[in-house]
Amino acid sequence: MGFRGERPPAAEPERPPENQERKDDPPSVPEAEIDISFVRSSGPGGQNVNKTSTKAQLRWNVGRSAAFDEEQKAAIRAAAGGRLNSEDEIVLSAQSERSQPQNRAEAIGRLQALVAEALLPRAERKETKVTAEDKSRRLDEKGRQSDKKRGRRPPKGGWKDW
Repeated sequence: MGFRGERPPAAEPERPPENQERKDDPPSVPEAEIDISFVRSSGPGGQNVNKTSTKAQLRWNVGRSAAFDEEQKAAIRAAAGGRLNSEDEIVLSAQSERSQPQNRAEAIGRLQALVAEALLPRAERKETKVTAEDKSRRLDEKGRQSDKKRGRRPPKGGWKDW
């Protein structure tokens, strides 16, 4: 029995094992397919920046990935844009932190976010009909604009008759 005012411990929600993906989670890039190297970072940092290689440079070959089918790979390539090089690799770099593990985690997180965003289902656009009121409003505005511009033109015979 606890003291007055003590709360019982909160029950944690059940989670699937970490190595098992849930069905509603988007597929993620296996870490075994990711190649990360560390290079010298740019920017401020004093002497430390000149002697440590903390910038994480991530490379992932989209075409060789076994985790995705061809349709998914095409969507990932389209989302990658300029980050996709001629060898069909997505190249990302992270240098905002001063340690290799933090920059490595940031680069992997950005790759996983890019892949998850690329694989989201796109909602199809529903075509809508222009209402009669919208049509008449647009045509009235066109008429007013036309009258305004017609008033700026010189008269038919020219200015000498004025």
